[in-house]
Amino acid sequence: MSYNKDLRVAIFTGCYNHIVDGVSRSLNRLVESLEKNDVPVIIFGPAGKKPAFKHHGEFVPVPSIPLPGRTEYRLTTGIDMNAMSRLQAFDPTLMHIASPDWAGLQALKFAKNRNLPLVSSFHTNFASYLKYYRLKPAEKLAWKYIRWFYNQFDQVYVPTTSMREELREQGLSCDMRLWARGVDTKLFSPDKRNMAWRRKNGFKDSDKILTFVSRLVWEKNLASVIDTARTIRGENSNIKTMVVGDGPARNEMQALMPEAKFTGFMDGADLATAYASSDMFIFPSETETFGNVTLEALASGLPAIVADANGSKSLVEQNVTGFTASAKDSKKFAEYALHLAGNDDRRATMSRAARNRVTQEYRWETINSRLIEHYREALYKPNGSFYRLNPVWQNVREPRPSEINAIA
Repeated sequence: MSYNKDLRVAIFTGCYNHIVDGVSRSLNRLVESLEKNDVPVIIFGPAGKKPAFKHHGEFVPVPSIPLPGRTEYRLTTGIDMNAMSRLQAFDPTLMHIASPDWAGLQALKFAKNRNLPLVSSFHTNFASYLKYYRLKPAEKLAWKYIRWFYNQFDQVYVPTTSMREELREQGLSCDMRLWARGVDTKLFSPDKRNMAWRRKNGFKDSDKILTFVSRLVWEKNLASVIDTARTIRGENSNIKTMVVGDGPARNEMQALMPEAKFTGFMDGADLATAYASSDMFIFPSETETFGNVTLEALASGLPAIVADANGSKSLVEQNVTGFTASAKDSKKFAEYALHLAGNDDRRATMSRAARNRVTQEYRWETINSRLIEHYREALYKPNGSFYRLNPVWQNVREPRPSEINAIA
């Protein structure tokens, strides 16, 4: 019996092709894997004026508005008649709702009415963002909504064990399964190191480049990057800081770090060259659920200095592939960078260990094949017969619009 015969997946997400970030990249990789395995799939999400990149699969836009204060992101406002008509015609047998927004709520209702198997994936820890926008008092309400939303699913996919532990502590009782992220180890490789590229960008051959790659938004803990660079500059002038990425905080960050190299947004082969031509990687963000850029850096052979926080700490093995420190402890970040810059042998050993771990454990093909197996388990009984699960939503009160608006 072919399990793929009855598997038809509808994915609802708040981010798919209008911006390049970890969520859109991960979901595009998943859709690519589904198509390769002959699984029909359709994606619903917000759209910008034009796609930020060429996406995989059939994408159906749903109504959305720019997110207040972060206009590069969009908040869905529901599912319109055109999208609903296409969803009904597609006739999914499994719903994957990847974002707890308004379209996600309507998709949840659609699935309930048809008693479809429901799965979700936890991509963004929105509650942890609130303190960066002076909204920490709303954190309790945010977690209440997160519990309500995700506890309704048959399966919820989380990227790391540390994230699963935090969600358990916050009261999520659903079936949480690991769905890590992969990396293209052919693209991101130490072989892409290019001394000519370094010289072209103003670096000396003797310089040690400490690189930060991210969207430049304050919730990525840019303050620790700035403070670390300042501390290092006073100790070792041969360590240069490079910032790869763009975002609303770039101008302010660049004014505070005039000595650093800002490359702007990079992707593909250009990004791979930037990683491999560096010597160390720093990522103090504490709002990650995984940390795709950390994985790319490790694949490129960079020892990584990251926050001892969910996501990153699951990727970096202390004293083996890099170091972890408290997200706000910029002195410790600087101490580790100074140590690596002054110890070529140690840095080379960590570089090899980082590359080896990634190539062994984080291949997209293996990771997404496991997720498809999870889909099949949600769709079929152990004996192989087709069924619809009875979700746990029946006695759970839906949130009032005012509660969701307060979080958004």
